[in-house]
Amino acid sequence: MADKPPENDPRSQHADGGASAVPPGQDHSAPQGEEGGGSKGAAKKLLAVVAVLAGVLSAMLVVFGLPAVNGGPHHVPVGVVGPQAAADGLSKQLDQRRPDGWEVTSYPDADALAEAIHDRDVMGGFAVGGETLTVYTASAAGNPSAAAINGIGDALAEQQGVETSPKNVVPFPEDDPNGAGLTAAALPMIIGGVLPAVAMVRLFPGHGGLRLRLSGAVLFALAAGFALAAIVQFGFGSVDGTYWTTALGLSLGMAALTLPFLGLESLFGFAGLGAGIVVMMFVGNSLSGLATGAHWLPDGWATLGQLMPPGASGSLLRANGFFDGTGAGGPVAVLAAWAVVGLLLILFADRRRSRRVTKEEDQAVPA
Repeated sequence: MADKPPENDPRSQHADGGASAVPPGQDHSAPQGEEGGGSKGAAKKLLAVVAVLAGVLSAMLVVFGLPAVNGGPHHVPVGVVGPQAAADGLSKQLDQRRPDGWEVTSYPDADALAEAIHDRDVMGGFAVGGETLTVYTASAAGNPSAAAINGIGDALAEQQGVETSPKNVVPFPEDDPNGAGLTAAALPMIIGGVLPAVAMVRLFPGHGGLRLRLSGAVLFALAAGFALAAIVQFGFGSVDGTYWTTALGLSLGMAALTLPFLGLESLFGFAGLGAGIVVMMFVGNSLSGLATGAHWLPDGWATLGQLMPPGASGSLLRANGFFDGTGAGGPVAVLAAWAVVGLLLILFADRRRSRRVTKEEDQAVPA
């Protein structure tokens, strides 16, 4: 029988430096348990990701769906030619159809009613003359409201036994009678605020690139605004206002998106930029009222939508493109405020970064 090798014989030691091979009876399940624990951790992570993604998708449906589900006339101003008693009677009839859906104002004649539509005091109205009920609308102010006013006119004419005569006071251009190009401009305006913010911060970082970032943001806003205005007006034929006014309005809308995005990215990195994109894409876009007009959204939602850049940009585009700038003051103030806030965020982030660099340099200098 061969002699038993000594305990310190290298041949008896394990490759990893242990005294011997795995002792007899040792359980080999430890590595499998570790693998099983890793699998359980991965499964939990997978379930968490699935739950978060499902939640995000559900939130998207809620944000986009609720305005559509709850859409309808909400305090839509309309006019009627005749005494105040006629306006009160019509208001009662409309309240029976939809409470708080319509606000009726009386006008002395049809010309005064048409002027009020041009001045954006009302969205449309009704005038009885002989055997005809003339129904005044402004489809460029919002297709759904115009369609609803026409429907009310048909019902009133049937009650009174007269014929209806529709008159679209401010229509969309013939090349785009439904205003599809106007609606299509919403998403490019938001995306146009994201792209330059990312590009400027990455290409011109730090305090030294501050002026280049700001100059680039302003130049992009001007270039994009004039380009989009040219496409919407001359390419699609969706608006017929003064090109320069429309282009400047779109440029202001671009600046009101680009500068805040730049500020959020400068302060919080891509997390801040991502949060801004989500808010503008889902909340601002869905509540902009660009396709329907603000009166077709519930009151609180309409107000919130008009206080955000997508809604204000859409209202400014509608005012400049169809109503010779009437009603542009409010959107201009909102967009200018967003641009100023974005500029202040950029300057604050740059100043904070400079202070941090100075502090680090002072700490690095030996006493």
